[in-house]
This record gives sequence, C-alpha cells and structure tokens, in this order.
Amino acid sequence: MALPKGAIAAAEFAAAMAPFAPFEPRPRLAVAVSGGRDSMALALLAAEWAARRDGTVLALTVDHGLRPESAAEATEVGRRLARCGIAHRVLRYDGPRPQSAIQAAAREIRYGLLGRACRAEGILHLLLAHHREDQAETIAIRGERASGRDGLVGMSPRRETAGPRLLRPLLGLARHRLTATLVTRGQRWVDDPSNADPRFRRAVLRREGLDCARILAGWSGLAADRAAAERAAAAAAADALWVGPEGYVLVDPVVLERQAIDIGRRLVEALVRCVGTGDGHGPRGAAVERLVGTLRRAGTRRRPAAATLGGCRILPWRGRILVCREPAAVLDEVALCGPGSIAGMVLWDGRFMVAPSAAVPPSWRVRALGRHRPEGARLGDVPGAVRPTLPAIWCGDELLALPTAGWRARAEVPQVEAWFAPARALAAGPYAVV
Repeated sequence: MALPKGAIAAAEFAAAMAPFAPFEPRPRLAVAVSGGRDSMALALLAAEWAARRDGTVLALTVDHGLRPESAAEATEVGRRLARCGIAHRVLRYDGPRPQSAIQAAAREIRYGLLGRACRAEGILHLLLAHHREDQAETIAIRGERASGRDGLVGMSPRRETAGPRLLRPLLGLARHRLTATLVTRGQRWVDDPSNADPRFRRAVLRREGLDCARILAGWSGLAADRAAAERAAAAAAADALWVGPEGYVLVDPVVLERQAIDIGRRLVEALVRCVGTGDGHGPRGAAVERLVGTLRRAGTRRRPAAATLGGCRILPWRGRILVCREPAAVLDEVALCGPGSIAGMVLWDGRFMVAPSAAVPPSWRVRALGRHRPEGARLGDVPGAVRPTLPAIWCGDELLALPTAGWRARAEVPQVEAWFAPARALAAGPYAVV
C-alpha cells in the first residue's frame, strides 16, 4: 500500500540511518521525545527500524518542571507511545531553575539527563529529531551571532560524546514530511507553546519564514572543511594529550608546538570543555588564543606561568602542562540518593558519575575533597593541584570515602564508585558529513 504524499517510508528512513552504521546486533536505541510532531515521528520510525533488526527503542522524555502542566504532558506522551508498543521513561529535573538564557540552560539540562539515562541503560545511540528547518534556523541564528565558520556548519548529523552517540537522521528531511508521517498513522502530538513564544529567536524566525535552500546551500563545503580540521585535531590529541582518570589532562608542549595554530586552538577549546566546564561549553576568542600561545611557547622550554580559563587551572608539571579543575569553580555538593539520581547514579560537578551501593543512607553527600588528606588513600600519582577537586563522600563534616582512590574510612563503609564522565569527550570525533 502506497503512503500518502510526503509521509516517510521505512526504506527512506533506513537510508537515513545507514551512514551511522555499524550498529550492534539487535540494536538498542534511545529517542528523545518531547511529545511534539518531530520527536513523535522519529520515535515511530525508529521503533519500526529497530524491530526489523530485532532491536528495541526506549523513548525518553525530559520534564524540566518549567510549566505546571509539564508533568501531565510527559505522562500523556508515555500513554501514546505505549499504544504503539514503545517503552517510555520520564526524566524529571529537580535542580535550580534557570533565570537567564532559559532555552540554552534547558538544553544543557536535557542533554545531561538523556546522556545519564543512556549510560544507565547501556544504550549507545541517542536519536534526536532535528530536521531540515531546525538546521537552517541554527545556521541563521549562529550567523547573527558571528559564530565563525564552525558555527555556520550547524548541527552535526552525528556527534560522539563521553556517553551515547547523538544521531540526527532527520536533518535532511523537511518538517511537513514528519507531520504527514504522523497523520498517516493516525498519531496525535502536542505542540510545545515555547515554539511560538516571541521571546525566543527561533520562534520569530519560524513566524517570519526562512529560505532554507539558500541558507543550506553552502553547508556541505563548510562541513567538509570542519570535518578535516577536526580529524587533524583528534590525531594531534592522541599524540599530545594524556587523560587521568581523576579528571585531569597532561599536555606534551613539544608536540603541541608542532601543530598549526588552528589545531592548537581546537585542542585548547576541547581541553577546557572536557576538564573545566561541566556544561560542555568552553571559552573562545582572545582568551583561547593567548593560552594557545602560552602552551606553544612551553615547547621551547620556557616555563609558562600558571593560568586559569573556563574553570580550569593550567600550570607546568614535571615537564608537561597540567590542565585540571579550578577548585573555586567546582560545583556544590549533591545527594547520593533521592531527586536527581538516575538508575542509582548521580552526576557531580558536571564531570563525574557517582554510583553508591544500595546500603548508602540518604544523608550522604558527594562534594570536593578539599584540603583533606585521607591516610592510606592511593594518591601518589595524582598531581597535588588535582587532589582538592576529587569527588569525596561525606556525612556532614565526616569524610567517609574517596572513590577514585579506592579509599574508605572504615571497612564497614558501603562501597561507592566514581568515574570521570565529562559532558564533552576530549576528542569527540570529526564533524559528520553524511
């Protein structure tokens, strides 16, 4: 039976997924589903694609709690997906509400929750429903902000992270085709009122209309240039950088000095995103250029002065450059149990996943080690500048455990594990041109 005009057929969606191969046998996919037409269509298409390969799909809905009705809407999304045989989970955010840059802050919260849920489930692929018009809007907004050549590339169809791969199989498809796909299946959706809120630039662009063909005309050339530069940066990172499991990086200044200025800049930006800023974004512009110059000069055996940038400390250490978290920038403590945990794990300082055993009481917290030096902890190879920023387990003012060092104050203290899991990987792979 032929599909109505515009609806996306299974074969076309399979072709859109093909550039992201290989997938594991019986692939497990997660799909971010807000309940809007775009993500609902993606969930249905992905579920059909996975079922043909004996795989499964888990739909994830983030409830930011920004509107009183959001919890009921998230529950309704689950009901509609259940009628389609798609498993669903609501991820609720219980942290502080953003007061400015609301959409950007909500996006970071959303990606953080989605990534943690995927890691907890062992899911390697997270599908996002951005489509052709979304890409054009992104490029237009970045052009208005003078984001540079990298920004004008727009969203990558594939992005490697420290957690799941972020896949955008719909980037080449127009939004009206997603609507047609839902109408064909008799599937309802809910339009997010923020999509029409004139406070947000995207809503204004949608009302005014965009010439998508014109905006996207130069996309492929810019994307190819960025992909080539990021491949070079990833190769340089493999030669110049060493990542410590305690959340720091050592840089070989001699190798860095040999790199082109642009590659050095990319490496420094990646370092700051990975080590210093828990939200995955790093500083740009003159501050980065100055730091690149400082690190490159270190290769001539001139001892560089210590510096700070984007929540990082940068200082010489045993013939290399140490990049570690700035103690004053470490985010506050979090509870090991209760709100904010997903599958028994919590994210601390935007960089460490912490997993307590079932025996851990709700009064325990994770916060920075600070000036404490627990007797018997294996810290000999950890630079002194890193130690104050390590995740430690506390009950009030009592230090109970230092998970990254395998240390517990007493044998009866329940086990807690912690591992470095930054929002952005140090070398996340090149921009995908698919």
